[in-house]
Amino acid sequence: MSHSIKAPWDDESQLVHLLASHTVEAFFMMDAQGLVTYANPAAERMFGWGRQELLGQVLHDLVHHHHPDGSPFPMDTCPLGQVMREGQPVRDHEDLFIHRDGSFIPVYCSNAPILAEGHILGAALVVHDISARKRAEQARAEQVRQFQLLADTLPHLAWMSRPDGTCEYVNRPWCEYTGLSMEESLGYGWTRAIHPEDLARVLSHWQRTRDTLDGQEAELRLRRARDGAWRWFIARAQPARAADGTLLQWIGSCTDIDEQRRAGQERMELLRRVQAAHAAAEEANRLKDDFLATVSHELRTPLTAMLGWLQLLRSGRLSEEKRARALDTVERNARAQAQVIEDLLDISRIITGKLRLEPGPLDMRNVVEAALESTRPLADTKGVRLELDTREEPLPMWGDAGRLQQVVWNLLSNAIKFTPQGGRVTVQLRPLDGSVELRVTDTGVGISPAFLPHLFERFRQQDSSSRRSHGGLGIGLAIVHHLVELHGGQVSAHSPGVGLGSSFVLLLPREPRPAPPAPTPAAPPPVPAHMEEEVPPARSVLAGLRLLLVEDQEDTREMLRIVLEDHGARVRAVASAAEAFHCLREWRPDLLLSDIGLPGENGYELLQRIRALPAAEGGLTPAIALTAYARAEDRARALSAGFDMHVPKPIKEAELLAVLAAATERLAAGETSRTRDAP
Repeated sequence: MSHSIKAPWDDESQLVHLLASHTVEAFFMMDAQGLVTYANPAAERMFGWGRQELLGQVLHDLVHHHHPDGSPFPMDTCPLGQVMREGQPVRDHEDLFIHRDGSFIPVYCSNAPILAEGHILGAALVVHDISARKRAEQARAEQVRQFQLLADTLPHLAWMSRPDGTCEYVNRPWCEYTGLSMEESLGYGWTRAIHPEDLARVLSHWQRTRDTLDGQEAELRLRRARDGAWRWFIARAQPARAADGTLLQWIGSCTDIDEQRRAGQERMELLRRVQAAHAAAEEANRLKDDFLATVSHELRTPLTAMLGWLQLLRSGRLSEEKRARALDTVERNARAQAQVIEDLLDISRIITGKLRLEPGPLDMRNVVEAALESTRPLADTKGVRLELDTREEPLPMWGDAGRLQQVVWNLLSNAIKFTPQGGRVTVQLRPLDGSVELRVTDTGVGISPAFLPHLFERFRQQDSSSRRSHGGLGIGLAIVHHLVELHGGQVSAHSPGVGLGSSFVLLLPREPRPAPPAPTPAAPPPVPAHMEEEVPPARSVLAGLRLLLVEDQEDTREMLRIVLEDHGARVRAVASAAEAFHCLREWRPDLLLSDIGLPGENGYELLQRIRALPAAEGGLTPAIALTAYARAEDRARALSAGFDMHVPKPIKEAELLAVLAAATERLAAGETSRTRDAP
């Protein structure tokens, strides 16, 4: 749209700009049609639109077109429309304007018409962002609400008095206990709840407390309304002072000590419990801090190696042999980071109760041998001998093969990590009275008797200090324990002591047991990074495939484009949903590969727009979700939104190509169902 609109007051534009450009308030000028003819720099900052984008646009359509509930806000009903229609200013009113990103901004604004010889030439609008004030008001209201909630949920009768001692507030427990309403308790009405024998003493004590301006305690009897019983309370009062020491009010409470007076032992027991709870909370807080420090270490350590080798690669100083070593190191450390993330996701699923099994018939011997083969390179590198002691015949049972392999892999990796060079890790597998017993024994550092009871607790490590010689998050064994319990089995650990090795024993039932219903579709079990294999499909599978790629991150988009083109696909790569929608209608790709987290319009909204198109315009184009949202519920949401498949990040080339190959086969077969997930 042209931005060359000229207003009758342009002769004064330099003066207007000089004045408006130094204000913190947004300032707009519009012509008689409501088109923006001037916007100061504060307006650009406040609403996210550039000045050239604003000029020539109807301001109402940009910043005031609908209510927070989504209902439209016609211009003729808003203050600006009133000014343009009636020629009268509308000053000093609060409103809600809309930022470019769609968020609402509370504002305080004034509108005034621009008149010449009685004719309305336009309008001027001054807008002050009051977000900070609104937040402060909300914070104050929330503080009042929280105070009221806190006071009403306290196990005490709480009250507040003015400096002269007259009551101005009692909490709900006071009213419920004494039967006196708030109004009846104000002033000195609260004295009606005190035992007559205690009243004179309490009033005298209250007078001395106010005279000395010190916090005091007094014991007194209060009448309970429901049965008329007199119970002993301890009343405490503390002065609340301003910063300059001026007394503002008295804050106090009455605590029931009737049982305490009769049995002092109960009070000591309560104190002991409070101290124990405090100690437990401190220990939990320490474990949290240790765990966060460990996570930071486990993520930063491989990242340091990756960045260092990448800088060396970029320098061009490495020989071909060292270049290969650098690439191997980067890949190995990237997989280590991926494994850390998978373990954290598993712990999250365990905590939220969303980790589910996909059980079926399996041969436990094959599961153990697969885990052994995947950990053997690690053992060989460290110089640890792996041994398997089992029968030749199969050991059929019922369970989730992927999760059981994860259990065995975790136990073997743990044993190898804590076994020094020249040591031995032995795996024994045998049937035992309708169960399968798996025993992993090592000649490693052993476990101290004090730590043994905490071994399977989350975030626990025998040595979590910065001087520890072994990495890890301290969650692998917790995952093992939970997965074994889900199978109806048991896991235990044994060690004679530090330096004497350890053994882990699993007992798993061979027969299936009823599984609890899963609330959401189960995500495929994660495969440890060390167990992944890359088998890219043949180039001919994707040859000629017209593929529309939507990814806002430039580095990822370029990497994917190169990978897909190397396998023969014809790729158009775009960075936003708007570009993707335009390209899809113009180019008509065979397949859409879209990120979910896109700026402005996300992947779900993009697909909703596409599915609304007729089939002849691309409405049935197969779509694959490519996203860092990798939970089971994210997968379910993607499929229910209309995506045919779901590929979680970080992206593995073999997995992505396998999904695309499957999608290509569907296209060749004319299949239209949308239920498959990434393998």
